[in-house]
Amino acid sequence: MKYKRILLKISGESLSGNSLQGINPDILCYFASEIKSIYDIDTQIGIVIGGGNIFRGLEGINKGFDRIQGDYMGMLATIINSMALQGELEHRQVKSVILSGLAVEPVCEKMSSRKAIDFMESGHVVIIAGGTGNPFFTTDTGGALRSVEIKADALLKGTRVDGVYDKDPEKYKDAVKYNDISFEQAYEKELHIMDLTAFTLCRENNMPIIVFDMNREGNLKKIIMGENIGTLIH
Repeated sequence: MKYKRILLKISGESLSGNSLQGINPDILCYFASEIKSIYDIDTQIGIVIGGGNIFRGLEGINKGFDRIQGDYMGMLATIINSMALQGELEHRQVKSVILSGLAVEPVCEKMSSRKAIDFMESGHVVIIAGGTGNPFFTTDTGGALRSVEIKADALLKGTRVDGVYDKDPEKYKDAVKYNDISFEQAYEKELHIMDLTAFTLCRENNMPIIVFDMNREGNLKKIIMGENIGTLIH
């Protein structure tokens, strides 16, 4: 096993599948199964899920919402997604707990690094909802922050593409994939891997990022075991 403790970042949009919004039960079941596959080999797991399948704060601005109000609505959306994933994990006998930047009793307690680490060391998957608990920050930044707080070996960013390319591979057939790239090179090439705040936070704290295709069965476990899947940024 190469990575004993990881932070898995999943976008909210990925939970909706082809529906564009809401939670697709089949996708939810698939994600829970993939997470169980690494839980069963004693990986310590933290998870951050976005809320874009329900509500995105930035999109709310265009619909007349105040930015701060919209961001808090987005944070609540991440709690809904986290509850859905927790339900699927518990169904598979995977012990899990939700901590959050926003405490919402009796659903979730307030996040703290010590509490999260204690839960992971006692065999729980820790789902960290509520972003950073503050407006003006994305869930990418929340994921970066939490990966540092729980002292993860790596931040795994699950996407629908198999890594980082020099340009959008869904638009350009000649796009070139990077298997391994430094933070400095990613800055120079202006690769949009995560938002700048999140990316800088990982760089300053020497937190490796692995971008990989979450929709390909078995990829998550292969990464944990040390296979070169996706793109490593370090």
